[in-house]
Amino acid sequence: MVVQYGIVRIKYYEKEAAANCARPLWERNMEILLSIAIALLCGLLMTRVIKPLGLPAVTGYLVAGILIGPYVLGRLGIAGLGFTSMAYVESFKVISDVALGFIAFSIGNEFRLSQIKSIGKQALIVGVIQAVMATVFVDIALIAMSFILGNDVFPISAAITLGAVATATAPAATLMVVRQYKAKGPLTNLLLPVVALDDAVGLIVFAVSFGIAKAMDVGALDIVSIIVNPLIEIVFSIILGAVLGFIFSEVEKHFHSRSKRLSVSVTFVILTVALTMIEIEIGKVVITASSLLTCMMLGTVFCNVCESSEELMDRVDRWTTPLFVLFFVISGAELEFSIFAQGAMVLVGVVYILFRSAGKIVGASLSAKISGCSDTIVKYLGITLLPQAGVALGMSVIAMELSGNAGLVVRNIVLFSVLIYELVGPLLTKMALTRAGEIIPEHRKSAKVINPHRLKKQ
Repeated sequence: MVVQYGIVRIKYYEKEAAANCARPLWERNMEILLSIAIALLCGLLMTRVIKPLGLPAVTGYLVAGILIGPYVLGRLGIAGLGFTSMAYVESFKVISDVALGFIAFSIGNEFRLSQIKSIGKQALIVGVIQAVMATVFVDIALIAMSFILGNDVFPISAAITLGAVATATAPAATLMVVRQYKAKGPLTNLLLPVVALDDAVGLIVFAVSFGIAKAMDVGALDIVSIIVNPLIEIVFSIILGAVLGFIFSEVEKHFHSRSKRLSVSVTFVILTVALTMIEIEIGKVVITASSLLTCMMLGTVFCNVCESSEELMDRVDRWTTPLFVLFFVISGAELEFSIFAQGAMVLVGVVYILFRSAGKIVGASLSAKISGCSDTIVKYLGITLLPQAGVALGMSVIAMELSGNAGLVVRNIVLFSVLIYELVGPLLTKMALTRAGEIIPEHRKSAKVINPHRLKKQ
C-alpha cells in the first residue's frame, strides 16, 4: 500500500486483510508469533536433515519454507501452523526488507579503502561486463522465443524486460554460503564487491530496458523514466547512505558498552531501511532510494570511518543470524509453484535460466581475464554469480506495469527462475568456492586438528 502526503509517498505493506481485523487482537498476534516460531524451528531442523547431503544451510531454509508454505502444510488451513496463503506470506515482507538491509550493510563492509585499492578496478570491470553480458544473452534468446511463440503468447516487451532482470544476483544467498563455510581467498574477496555492484548496474540496465519496453507498449519514449529517475535513485541512495553512515559513526562514539553499540548499529540499519520506503514525486520525476544500495553505502562509510567497525560488524553478524534464517524460510514460502501448470512459461523459463547462466559465466570469465585475475577466478567466478532472488523479484513487481499480459509473463518467469536458482544456486556457489580452495572440506578440517596430536604421540 502507498500513502500520499502531498508530493511525498510512503510505501508500506498491510499486515492484515479487512476480514482479519474483525478477529480479536490476541488471536492475530498469537498467529503471527506462532508462524515466526515454527518458521525458525523448521528452518533449523531442516539444516540437520540436509547436512549429510553436503548442501548449504540456506538450501535447508528454503526447503523448510516450501514445506510450511501455501502449497504444502499451508493447505491444511490451520492458522499459525504454516503460511496458509500467499497474502499471509506477504504480510511478513517487512521482515524480509529488514533482513535485506542487514545483508547489504554486511556487504558494504567489504568495501574498505585498503581492499578497494587492491581489487576495486577488477570488481568494477567484472561487475559491469558480466551484468551486461547476461542481459545481451537473454535478450537475444528471448526475442527469438517471442518470434517463435508469437507476440500474443510471449511479448517482445516482456523479453526485453527479462533481459534486464537477468543482471541481478542474490547477495543474501551468496553471503550466507560464504559465512557458513568461512570462505576466504582471492575469489571470495572479489565475489562480494561484484555482487554488491550488481545492484547498481542492474538498476540502470533495468530502468533503461523497462523504459524501452513501456515505450514499445504505448508507442512513446519517456526519457525521464529511462534515464533521469534511475540516475536520481542511484545518486540519492549513495548520498543518503553516506550521510547516515557519518551520523552513525558519530553517534556510536557516545556509547562504550558493547550491548549499547550493538543496539545503535541495529537502530541505524532499520532507520535506513525505513527511509528508503519514502518516495517524493515532482511531476514525472521520482526521488527515492534503493534499500540495498543505501544500506551498502551505510556499511561502507561506517567501516571506513569507525575505528572499531570490525568488532561491531562481527557482533551484528551474530545478532542477525535468526533474522536471516527467517528471511530465507519466508523466501521459500513465497515460491510460486502454480506456474508449472503453464507449459509455455516453463519453456521460456528454462531458456531464460540457461542463457542467463551462460551470460554470467562467460561474462565473468571474460572480464576476469581482461582485468588480470588469476586462472582460478577466471574459472569459478561466474558460477558463484548464479543465485537470484530479492532484487529480481522486486524488478518483476515493477514489470507488472507493462500492458496486456506482458507484466504477468515477466512475473511468472522470474518466479520460476528464482525457484530453480534459489534451490540450486547456493550449492553451486559452495562447489565453486570449494574447488577454488577457499572452502576447506570437513574431513580436511578434522585432519588439521588431529594430526598435531598424533605427531606428539609418535
